[in-house]
Amino acid sequence: MFKREKSIEIQQNQDVQCAQGKVAVQGIGMSVYSFFVDGLLIDAGSYSLSQEFQSFFSEIPIEQLALTHSHEDHAGNAAWIQQYKKAPIFVHRDSVQICAEDGEYPLYRHALWGERPAFVAQPLGDSLQSRSAIWDVIETPGHTTDHVSFYNRETGAMFTGDLFIQTKTKVVLDEENIVHTLASLKKLLNYDFEAIYCCHAGYIADGRSKILNKIAYLEDMEGRVKQLFNQGYTVEEITKSIFPREYPITKVSGEQWSSKHIITAFIQQFKQESFT
Repeated sequence: MFKREKSIEIQQNQDVQCAQGKVAVQGIGMSVYSFFVDGLLIDAGSYSLSQEFQSFFSEIPIEQLALTHSHEDHAGNAAWIQQYKKAPIFVHRDSVQICAEDGEYPLYRHALWGERPAFVAQPLGDSLQSRSAIWDVIETPGHTTDHVSFYNRETGAMFTGDLFIQTKTKVVLDEENIVHTLASLKKLLNYDFEAIYCCHAGYIADGRSKILNKIAYLEDMEGRVKQLFNQGYTVEEITKSIFPREYPITKVSGEQWSSKHIITAFIQQFKQESFT
């Protein structure tokens, strides 16, 4: 049994209620957010914080739940919402079947985020209607293939799920493709927004400039990787050159989270480009 330290804090930013759940296991701590606005809940937090999130959900009039993707820290309480709030749940079309079964993932993730019980979801379309606003559903693959972002046409608020997280990405999950992440970040710039709501960093007032900074960071890294790759360096050598430090999550996760995945994705793109 894992001993978890847990808490939740509710903040109001403009018309959005931001529920920040915090969980720590053996000194490793993370935050995950759920956002409520205009009858719409965006992401449902982790089951490891079920009591904390469910106390918040019990007091708000949830009319529908939209998920940025199906990972357990975003969909952990979706089954509870379905059972007790009777609200329809929407997710990317490719994840409807995944959500219909209990989540399966490694022990370290289970320790931090808990279970992801099965629930019935409906596929998202190109847009979503809440009480008083129309939302664009923007396909933003990268972190996962099923990742979407939500843009409120009325207020200009952008909800980015796990697309942003931080400016200087050092490690990614093995299923993430950093090339696709970069393309998705650029795609968001087609929309008129300043603030973003990130599911791990929370409300970021200057979100657009932060995204521009992340794009610049990744493009600079891409250039460095390409230069080293063209000089004949291996994936391991390039990783060591650009990321000399090994991050604790890499060892804890058995390299499911690693800097090497960033380098590998860029190199795969260079190889594809050389054949076109």
